[in-house]
Amino acid sequence: MKRVMIFIDGSNFYHGLRANVGKTSIDFARFSKLLCGPDRELIRTYYYNVPLNKDDDADRYKKQQNFLEQLYETPLLTVTLGRLERRGLTYVEKGIDVHIAVDMLSLAYCNCYDVGILVSGDADYVKMVEEVKRLGKHVEVAYFAVGQSFHLRNVADRMIVLTENSLRECWVY
Repeated sequence: MKRVMIFIDGSNFYHGLRANVGKTSIDFARFSKLLCGPDRELIRTYYYNVPLNKDDDADRYKKQQNFLEQLYETPLLTVTLGRLERRGLTYVEKGIDVHIAVDMLSLAYCNCYDVGILVSGDADYVKMVEEVKRLGKHVEVAYFAVGQSFHLRNVADRMIVLTENSLRECWVY
């Protein structure tokens, strides 16, 4: 049985959900099982994001903290947080791409999985995907038809196109 690990770029996924579906409330345990499929073993899901700044918007911060608490209680799911850095009037995510790349590569190198599923449409991951494949692993990319990178799609062993309908069992109401 193939062993699967899932790597979710949380901000990228959230913005993809909003832009393509219009809602964002996902049950990540069900989402992980959906991506893994019935004939493979889910080893672990890794979720990456950055904490919001409480002083900028206390209400959004509190909602995110509640969301993160739910993630911490999700079986077989590990949360990794990066940081926000102020750049002029806006904030920029820092550390997320590196965390994902290091985890996906090091876990492939240690033979912790057979199939890595990357949930992101970001072309920055192309070289990492190529290196994971060079280590003998299969890499699947799950994302929406609109917003996925042409280059990322071309290096993936398999694309999983996410739609509102394909996610119907994952919605939290």
